[in-house]
Amino acid sequence: MRDIANRALNIAQVRGATYADIRIVARDTQRIAVKNGRVEALEQDETQGLGVRVIANGAWGFAASSRLEMSEVERVVLQAIAIAKASALTKARDVDLGEPVVSKGAYQTAVKIDPFTVPMADKIALLLQADEEMRRVNGVKVTRGEMVFVRENKTLASTEGSFITQEIVESGCGIVALATDLRSGEVQVRSYPNSVGRHQQTRGYEFIVEQKLVENAPRVAEQAVALLTADPCPSDDAATLILDSSQLALQIHESCGHPIELDRVLGSEAAYAGTSFLTPDKLNNFRYGSEVVNIVADATVPGALGTFGYDDEGVPAQRTDIVKNGLFVGYLTSRETARQLGLGQSNGTMRADGWNRPPIIRMTNINLLPGTWSVDDLIADTDDGLWMETNRSWSIDDKRLNFQFGTEIAWEIKGGKKTRLLKNATYTGITPQFWGACDAVCNEQAWVVWGTPNCGKGQPPQIAHTGHGAAPARFRNVRVGVIK
Repeated sequence: MRDIANRALNIAQVRGATYADIRIVARDTQRIAVKNGRVEALEQDETQGLGVRVIANGAWGFAASSRLEMSEVERVVLQAIAIAKASALTKARDVDLGEPVVSKGAYQTAVKIDPFTVPMADKIALLLQADEEMRRVNGVKVTRGEMVFVRENKTLASTEGSFITQEIVESGCGIVALATDLRSGEVQVRSYPNSVGRHQQTRGYEFIVEQKLVENAPRVAEQAVALLTADPCPSDDAATLILDSSQLALQIHESCGHPIELDRVLGSEAAYAGTSFLTPDKLNNFRYGSEVVNIVADATVPGALGTFGYDDEGVPAQRTDIVKNGLFVGYLTSRETARQLGLGQSNGTMRADGWNRPPIIRMTNINLLPGTWSVDDLIADTDDGLWMETNRSWSIDDKRLNFQFGTEIAWEIKGGKKTRLLKNATYTGITPQFWGACDAVCNEQAWVVWGTPNCGKGQPPQIAHTGHGAAPARFRNVRVGVIK
């Protein structure tokens, strides 16, 4: 790999590039899915290739190939330079990366059990056993289970002197029970551990074991059936709402994670899912939430899905304050955007979806820091409210301001206790008003870093794997309603 990298960088410099980097990526993905007691999918995917970025005549160029031969390396570099020179004809300004980044090192995910060494039969047997436990519950009509494993080996080298190797391993899983009432046409779904694709972390097969899919399967199915006859969530313009940590993770993702991506803010990435209300004039002087709201971007959390050693520009993983005591204080940056806004060094959030895409700004682990409340004490302190759990639907505008979320399940809280089961619960809000209404966050004992393995952005589209740490939190005067 070093020979290929050196060859690419030498050609780039000889042909006039003022900067170049090369990523050589090999990725193995395994997916197992079961449905209604049968194996639905067994997938094994292997891909490898290289991607080259260059700056020539002050503009970016990128090209990629699945072939790792020396002759192909030269072709890719020359193509990237030609694209850069063509782009320079319409550039608004020269690319400025700031001070050089020289990183040398290796990073490897800490894995106790290599998931790719666990026999396929054992993985299938575990999913089928969980599936069987769900199907034992009368009223359940459809059951699903899934496991996904990823191993990605990356080499990054640059003309500034960086040379980095990384091995990232991921393990993910989830089960779903769907219940129906044929007379009423009612359909309800419960999923575990969460509903956003599946729960996934940068860990080995030990993560799958810890999720206890078989043990949780009966509860998941029973709740799906119970929801068929549950009362609908009442409408209220000023409800007290407690969100569980998995639902809060998606709330963080959509209403904080995306609007702090600085390429969206500056307008260079707007086509896929909009821009941002967190414009540069708001940095360090805009109240995003209440004083109990503290949010960080942290790519160093052990085992989290957005954790790595270095981003795809060679910038070391780090922790950055985003919201501090309710005040908006930070963005996710690249080297170029940090320089453009005068923020100093990049905080290391540039990542690409494989070898054939250029890196763009992506979420790492965007975490709501834990507060001081225990879950039991927070519920006991709530005289009249709602507990909502596990996402069912979401919608948010292109500036990440106005949103509506629906959850799979909810409970009424009366006199400090969870009481009546409720279905079809939704809540709506405006991002800074909603976070400004947060008056309590639970403690570290209730804090979980959830994985989101399906975050889409960019054209052509790229899928990123991100993490979100959260504990249940309470919000006052929230509008809640019913999915019709």
